[in-house]
Amino acid sequence: MAGLGALLHVWGWLMLASCLLARAQLDSDGTITIEEQIVLVLKAKVQCELNITAQLQEGEGNCFPEWDGLICWPRGTVGKISAVPCPPYIYDFNHKGVAFRHCNPNGTWDFMHSLNKTWANYSDCLRFLQPDISIGKQEFFERLYVMYTVGYSISFGSLAVAILIIGYFRRLHCTRNYIHMHLFVSFMLRATSIFVKDRVVHTHMGVKELESLIMQDDPQNSIEAPSVDKSQYIGCKMAVVMFIYFLATNYYWILVEGLYLHSLIFVAFFSDTKYLWGFILIGWGFPAAFVAAWAVARATLADARCWELSAGDIKWIYQAPILAAIG
Repeated sequence: MAGLGALLHVWGWLMLASCLLARAQLDSDGTITIEEQIVLVLKAKVQCELNITAQLQEGEGNCFPEWDGLICWPRGTVGKISAVPCPPYIYDFNHKGVAFRHCNPNGTWDFMHSLNKTWANYSDCLRFLQPDISIGKQEFFERLYVMYTVGYSISFGSLAVAILIIGYFRRLHCTRNYIHMHLFVSFMLRATSIFVKDRVVHTHMGVKELESLIMQDDPQNSIEAPSVDKSQYIGCKMAVVMFIYFLATNYYWILVEGLYLHSLIFVAFFSDTKYLWGFILIGWGFPAAFVAAWAVARATLADARCWELSAGDIKWIYQAPILAAIG
């Protein structure tokens, strides 16, 4: 009984660690798609046009209020610099910074004839997008990538050796070890799916598209969603789907381990062989159902890029069952 108590204690800590890891891997709301970003800009433009109509009636100042494609500039005062907070609806902006414009003595905004556009200083807003600022962050993620690549590689090799040992010695062939082998395979497939996803998913594409959206010469024409050949994303979409599937199977095989242990303790006359196929269905089949449902919903409602970024509440189609398995 002492050994059983120790085993349950270890199982409890394993479930707690799995829960924390799942929350870290599943929480992807820190990013938005380029389509979602464009929708936010369009909403800001509509609100700005309403504000401009009200300010024109007020008649204060001499430089007319206007929308420049990213910021709604209020009516300016002659000979002074107008400062506007960096808009919170632009995800990659420094939201604590400000943008500047200058109102000329003749009542017009400073105009750059070389670029054929009104002058505005966005340098403070673009601080997070500057290469010199992001070097440290890039180095951190590069080190992190090396660390988890080495870690997953060692784990993959160790699990492969364990599977070979269990498969080679016939006296180790039993339902308990079969379940262990399925769990080991799920860990290996999860590691493989991470390597594949890292290779095919262009995680920096959204930032580059946003930079081009900001830097276009005519920002008022840049808020229309660009036409993109979605067939180029088929491969990376499949990689993301397989990553989510193997992530889910990993946690469901941990659940199966718990169910098997529970059955041994509390179910009288428990038949290992009878329930093995049921465990296999739970470990591999159930995740396939809700991941397929998520893929259909994502393709129908939010078919953007490689599906690697959050798409609102659609993520709960696969997150809820995974968290339920852990809980």
